[in-house]
Amino acid sequence: MDTFLFVVIILIASILQTSTGFGFSILATPFLLIIFDPIEAIQINLILSIMISLALLNQIKKDIDIKILKRFVIGSLFGLPIGIMTIMVLDINALQLGISFMILLLTVMLILKFRFKQTQGRDLFVGGLSGSLTSSIGMPGPPIMLYFSGANMKKETLRGTTLAFYLFIYTMSLITQMIAVGTNVDIWFSSSIAVPLVLLGLYLGQLLFKWIHPRLFQTFIYILLLFTAIYLLIESLVN
Repeated sequence: MDTFLFVVIILIASILQTSTGFGFSILATPFLLIIFDPIEAIQINLILSIMISLALLNQIKKDIDIKILKRFVIGSLFGLPIGIMTIMVLDINALQLGISFMILLLTVMLILKFRFKQTQGRDLFVGGLSGSLTSSIGMPGPPIMLYFSGANMKKETLRGTTLAFYLFIYTMSLITQMIAVGTNVDIWFSSSIAVPLVLLGLYLGQLLFKWIHPRLFQTFIYILLLFTAIYLLIESLVN
């Protein structure tokens, strides 16, 4: 394991997760795939993401939209088994290629000011899509990020609702993956040594969140999406 790269990935991703509500899995997963096998990278991401959501839950619970959260949870229950079946059938390169195209397309739609009207049915669909992406590659953020950004939701509600949903979906995905494909000691050891880095990232991310202007917040989301999509695309084509 490249220790320096691992430290940088976890620290920066933790800061982004805390300050935006999205950044950890979107930034960490593609880079963890460089130094770990796919299942190891995904499960490390899931374990650390659960810890982040638990650590922040008390602070963000007042900002949670309970109705949307419930619909996300219901939708995700249908998406979880689809994600597990997908990762057992397709290789990681095929998954990365498909996801990169999806993120690129939807990000361009957002930049062009395309807006989604939030509905109960779309809440369920987005929850299902996020569930399938979490159990397959440990990355639930893109569908919710795109959906909430397009709906012009307040950043506090966005962060609170997504972190609460992540606590559920990451936990269910980790349990499902452990049952379906197993786990190993290296996954849990690497996760344990990352704990101090995550705690430091949580602290720094909270400070950053207070100073993020809404317009800067939205611009940063676009940059994060484009970076992730292009990186996944390159990785899938090179490999």
